[in-house]
Amino acid sequence: MKKIFFAVLATCFAISSVFAGGRRDANVVPIGAIFPLSGPVAFFGTESRDGALLALEQINAAGGLLGRQLAFIAEDDQNIPEETILAFQRLFTRDNARLIIGSSTSGATMAVSTLAQASQAVLISPSATNVNVTNAGDFIFRACFIDSFQGIVGAEFAFYNLGSRRAAVLYDAGADYNTDLALAFRQHFESLGGEVVSFEAYMTGDVDFNAQITRMAATSPDLVFLPNFFNDVALQVMQLRGQGVDVPLLGGDGWGGLTDLIGTEAENTFWTGAFAADTTAPKGVAFVNDFQARFGRVPSQFAALGFVAMQLVAEGILAAGSFDAPAVRDAMARIDGEFVTGNIRFDANRNPIKGAAVLQIVSRDGVMVNAYYTTINPR
Repeated sequence: MKKIFFAVLATCFAISSVFAGGRRDANVVPIGAIFPLSGPVAFFGTESRDGALLALEQINAAGGLLGRQLAFIAEDDQNIPEETILAFQRLFTRDNARLIIGSSTSGATMAVSTLAQASQAVLISPSATNVNVTNAGDFIFRACFIDSFQGIVGAEFAFYNLGSRRAAVLYDAGADYNTDLALAFRQHFESLGGEVVSFEAYMTGDVDFNAQITRMAATSPDLVFLPNFFNDVALQVMQLRGQGVDVPLLGGDGWGGLTDLIGTEAENTFWTGAFAADTTAPKGVAFVNDFQARFGRVPSQFAALGFVAMQLVAEGILAAGSFDAPAVRDAMARIDGEFVTGNIRFDANRNPIKGAAVLQIVSRDGVMVNAYYTTINPR
């Protein structure tokens, strides 16, 4: 609790330093952030916020950028698009932020992407994976891979690494993220020669999946793909195992946070993500150690993505030699370098070209943890 208090205090101090005495400090540059810090996906937002804050603190401790310090100004959008819009307006108008990190989910990010483009404010989401997020224009970036890539990665891992040939899919038809992963997985899995023997949907808010699972089990799948958020997946895993479906389970990065909700039912499960905390890569090891020292916990992939999003903005500023948003945008588009989550360069739509980590949920000393399994690189 004390570490969380000081994290909040540091953010408040950064804000006060920008507006000391009611006047803007010309030596401090505001970096805006919009995250779901409360509500059902607050885990995503708080992790990314802390990762971004850590990166900013390290930048300031090293002397800042271009002779100026950075101020981190975080807003809570509760994962409600209308709140995301209000948060953007406050950051842009009240705080004069032209470089903004956020939001965590695709729906919230797309609620402000057109507004950010029209305002010529750089907006980079750590974890919004919907393919349409960056379509608003050239001021919109992301630090994560897109949904369709996760579906493809999942299909290749299922087919080649797990030897699956008969897959079942259960997805939330009321959410773009879940639907995009499900469709991409089915298309690519079938193109590889596999068969999707069951393609079951549910609606956001459902908690009983037994009818769908009964139909799925009747098709004798050798793998179940669950491209859903961790709170739903926790129930689905228990209900699948409860009906005797003991085949491997596979999902996307929405599984982040699942280990806090599940027990040994989650054995023999895998998910694609942007980062594994047990990485041996030097930049990754340093980040994990620094994050644990600062916040007292092991960072998730969302923390790593928040950290990288802040670093990408910083690299853009340095390469541009300016805090001017159009100049930073142009410089960010040319980035090609090594970061905590691996080498990153951007395609024409400002989507990062990068690999995906596959993590396995395993039991260690009676605690369920995410363990690095392999990496699937884009083809």
